[in-house]
Amino acid sequence: MRRFAPLAALAAMLPACSPLGLVDALTPRDGYRLEADLPYGPLPRQRLDLYRPDRPKPGAPTVVFFYGGAWEFGDKGNYRFVAQALAARGYTVAVPDYRLYPEVRYPAFLEDGAAAVAWVRRTAAGGGPLALMGHSAGAYIAVMLTVDRRWLNAAGTDPCAAVASTVGISGPYDFLPLTERNLMEIFGPEDGRPQTQPVTHVDGRAPPLLLLAGDADTRVRPRNSASLAGRMRERGGRAETILYPGLGHVQTVAAFARPLRWLAPVLDDVDRFLGSPPPGSCAAS
Repeated sequence: MRRFAPLAALAAMLPACSPLGLVDALTPRDGYRLEADLPYGPLPRQRLDLYRPDRPKPGAPTVVFFYGGAWEFGDKGNYRFVAQALAARGYTVAVPDYRLYPEVRYPAFLEDGAAAVAWVRRTAAGGGPLALMGHSAGAYIAVMLTVDRRWLNAAGTDPCAAVASTVGISGPYDFLPLTERNLMEIFGPEDGRPQTQPVTHVDGRAPPLLLLAGDADTRVRPRNSASLAGRMRERGGRAETILYPGLGHVQTVAAFARPLRWLAPVLDDVDRFLGSPPPGSCAAS
């Protein structure tokens, strides 16, 4: 696990929940072409925004980014700052909406995520490799689609061929027992909850993972990343973890925004990881 020089004093300057509207207002609007509200399914929440860079990076995977919000709230339009940061590095980026509680419960948001990934690979990536990425509940979706291959298979996409790598930012991957009533309703009866945990499905054959977290995160404890990475390595897979001192739950994703990149080198770490050579098909492992 790699650590950086303490940033606690600087990170404390950022409010615990930065106004996304302010971040968006400070985000450049050039360097990419936006194709908004593209349908990947028939339902109102099954839409995505696609950001195509003006200067694509040769050989770069197309990134599908899932935002967080405790599976209860969120809007793709609030995450232009993440897409812009990656597009400026040459990546095509898709940011999907997905259905939320109380309209749906597990596994509907995984089914939506898989449908979005399948659409992006067919339509935007031209059959080329993808990188999945997410923050918080979105990191759960990205990682679950990576380690539990049944969701992408059901969407008609071979996960071994489609996903080159996955980035999880401040994600919940091993979060039982549940103590919040909404989460109990979202993830169903207690006897079935182990199957809802990404750590349960690790077999060592998944594409490589980069798991980022802040050591001051009290919403999703960093032990989630440590547990998942440890299980991946035990089973022969590849997982890299980076823990940012002084950063909380929101600050790890806020650090993508140009005015807040002093918080931590999150964008640089993601760019480096996505540029690593893919290890090949998981089916061959």
